[in-house]
Amino acid sequence: MDAGRADPVRPGIGLTGLVQNGAAGQKLDGASRAVLATMVPALAAGRFALLTGAGLSTDSGIPDYRGPDAAPRQPLTYQEFVGSEPLRRRYWARNHIGWATMRHASPNAGHRAVAAMESAGHLTGVVTQNVDRLHEDAGARNVVDLHGRFDEVVCLQCGEVYARAFIAVVLAQLNPGFLEEVAAAGGAGAAPDADADLDHEQLIDGFRVACCPLCGGMLKPDFVFFGENVPKERVERAYAMVDSAASLLVAGSSLTVMSGLRFVRKAARDGKPVMIINRGATRGDGLAGVKLEAGVSESLEYLLDLLAPGLARPAGHRVQ
Repeated sequence: MDAGRADPVRPGIGLTGLVQNGAAGQKLDGASRAVLATMVPALAAGRFALLTGAGLSTDSGIPDYRGPDAAPRQPLTYQEFVGSEPLRRRYWARNHIGWATMRHASPNAGHRAVAAMESAGHLTGVVTQNVDRLHEDAGARNVVDLHGRFDEVVCLQCGEVYARAFIAVVLAQLNPGFLEEVAAAGGAGAAPDADADLDHEQLIDGFRVACCPLCGGMLKPDFVFFGENVPKERVERAYAMVDSAASLLVAGSSLTVMSGLRFVRKAARDGKPVMIINRGATRGDGLAGVKLEAGVSESLEYLLDLLAPGLARPAGHRVQ
């Protein structure tokens, strides 16, 4: 580890959310409902594009990066991952724990509301900065996973893509009893992007990293690290969703990195209404016609009720 750097290993892809905002389904106050109602004319004027971030998935128990109670995190860069065997081993040890937790996450009411909006024809598509695949699990079909996906692993040498579930089996075979040893040592807290807060050096130093079963090359989770670029094809698909939309709604992203902010700037340049739902300030606030600081899941549920009052509601939906 670098001197003076307590914990350099994070898989970070964009510092895009707020601290977990409590249980899903909290009721909105009257002022929040009134602000959401002001968004409806623009959202109903034509199909809109939706950009989501980590603030949407906190109600599914997935931690995010930002917020007054969030622990400071220093994401691992791509250059660190490929250039340092100790950092790579540390990363994979923690990811092995994080995967065991994150794979059990389920879509929350906000994800289900988005899928219902898409089914009702309100969306040109969803651009998400999250890697958790919960939009797809909820039933959304036209989704750009801007920063990749946590359930796949890619070989940096031959390009072969593997299911993360398969690599989990390989890692378990290489490291028998590892998860049990972690539990016996006090466990590890969940962290963003299938990471875990494990700082037990003896366990980390003994962890064996898997190589590509096909060519022996270096494996990497198939999401975008700091220092990497979002693949051009994903960016173009996302821009197409914004271009074909009448407005843009941002839900649960602080827009800290350019990968998401650029779509807000594009919509604003084109004269399209921009609306933001996020707890805390975002880099796009100055471009938004309407900004609401409230829980994302319950806000999306309420918008669904306003936009499609006669629509059959997804399982678990509550009219607030």
